[in-house]
Amino acid sequence: MGKLQLEMLVLGMVQTNCYLAVNRESRELLIIDPADEAPRIIRRIDELGAAPAAILLTHGHFDHIGAVKELKERYRIPVCIHAADRELMQDEQLNGSLMLIGRGISASADRVFADGEKVNLAGFDIQVIHTPGHTAGGACYYIEEEKTLFSGDTLFCCSVGRTDLPTGSMSALRASIHEKLYVLPEDVKVYPGHDVTTIIGYEKRYNPY
Repeated sequence: MGKLQLEMLVLGMVQTNCYLAVNRESRELLIIDPADEAPRIIRRIDELGAAPAAILLTHGHFDHIGAVKELKERYRIPVCIHAADRELMQDEQLNGSLMLIGRGISASADRVFADGEKVNLAGFDIQVIHTPGHTAGGACYYIEEEKTLFSGDTLFCCSVGRTDLPTGSMSALRASIHEKLYVLPEDVKVYPGHDVTTIIGYEKRYNPY
């Protein structure tokens, strides 16, 4: 058993997966894609008895950032995203909130990442993998020692994220998956932004994209 204790909450109108990644040793916690329903996230963090260290965003779409402001204010922790999605998460037109739900949702980042950057947060060594396609600044977070990948809306079980929204590109998405994700070990567990978990080896064999 590794030091990662993982909780998943399915939140909001688009049923987005929010992950609470707890370090069993330090009892620190990362909040990954806090989609919506901040009180529900806060309640579960309290139940876990863990201390939030940062918010990690796989991209800036409205259905992944809905609870960011409230959680940042409560815990005084940094909000992190790939540099290429910083503008998108702040722009209510680009992030899809005005277009898709008719009300503006936005958030701002405190820290931006670059492709390949390695960071230590909550005691986890995390590699930032820039995977443009769903958005220009989409990123996956890989914890090698835990064989765990948070793939956001880049890679799903037998599917991929949509590319018809601002800054999306199917050719870029395919390249990201084949060149950056399918080179990972086949037993790496994939935790996507929607739907069920999977593993890299299964997707290499059965994902039609």
